[in-house]
Amino acid sequence: MNIGEVARYCGVSRSTVSYALSGKRTISAGTRELILAAIDELGYRPAVPAQSNKRPRTGAVGLVMPPAAEQLTAMQLEFVGAVMGAAAKADLDVLLSPSGDDQDSSFERIMTGRHVDGVILTEVRLDDPRAERLRRARIPFVLIGRPTRPNAMSWVDLDTAALVGRCVDHLVGLGHRHIALINRSTSLVMSGYGPAHRAREGFARATSRHDAEGVEFCCADNARAGESCIEAILDAYPRVTAIVTINEAALPGMERALERIGLEVPGRLSITGIVARKWAEQFHPNLTAIDVPAAALGATALDFLRERIAKPESAPAHVLLTPPIDLRSSTGPVS
Repeated sequence: MNIGEVARYCGVSRSTVSYALSGKRTISAGTRELILAAIDELGYRPAVPAQSNKRPRTGAVGLVMPPAAEQLTAMQLEFVGAVMGAAAKADLDVLLSPSGDDQDSSFERIMTGRHVDGVILTEVRLDDPRAERLRRARIPFVLIGRPTRPNAMSWVDLDTAALVGRCVDHLVGLGHRHIALINRSTSLVMSGYGPAHRAREGFARATSRHDAEGVEFCCADNARAGESCIEAILDAYPRVTAIVTINEAALPGMERALERIGLEVPGRLSITGIVARKWAEQFHPNLTAIDVPAAALGATALDFLRERIAKPESAPAHVLLTPPIDLRSSTGPVS
């Protein structure tokens, strides 16, 4: 039994039956009584519960991106631009939230306000309570980054461990045996920030594989910390001839310290890492680096989110990217 059969039985249109059920338009009392009587007689049951539980679309998605330091970094801004560009093509608005914690008021508004159809979550921790809350609330979401249980959620990410290892391979191939890793801040590492932990793991494996000496330094996400970090490395480990970094915000300070000390790059110290192209090209000399493909990551994340919004029960999707090293001028043979 369906609404068309009820309409034929009563000799009215389908829309008239629909109005009798929904009350959206006024129909005569006699016609309404006729339709309701027919419904009882025929045993028709409209699927009202399924319709009432359906979440209305807003035409907007949320982008949750807490600033890495005092403000968004160049890499983060590239992600924002990539997501907004992809969203504009899909006729979607983007609501930007700075939530780094699942108890932030901004995150609560996303969870409870129904302002967005789904969420892209960035700066992901290995065990991220924000992702778990979104999952339990059945709000469609995608991560830029990987959690500890990567198969349970949709995500797109860089293979940071493999890429840091590739940087070490490049340096060892140039003859460097004493290499330092400049990681992200101590607070981010302690919070379980995924890229920082995977950088540490990839660096340790690669230096061990090559029987090279590797030392790690945590560095806050700002120029002043980068300057201090270079000084600390050269003071504690004067034999270091090469550096791998994933901390782009510290690069201006690193460059400033090297110029002040008078260390020639790459003559005395080679530097490489994983950073946004903008920072690599602004560094002097231009930084040999794995350029973060922010546009690809952001666009893929939005594609995955649109799929999850349209088909919430579909299997999680995953993409792990390993872009190549772009050889520029900051690395060379050990002197």
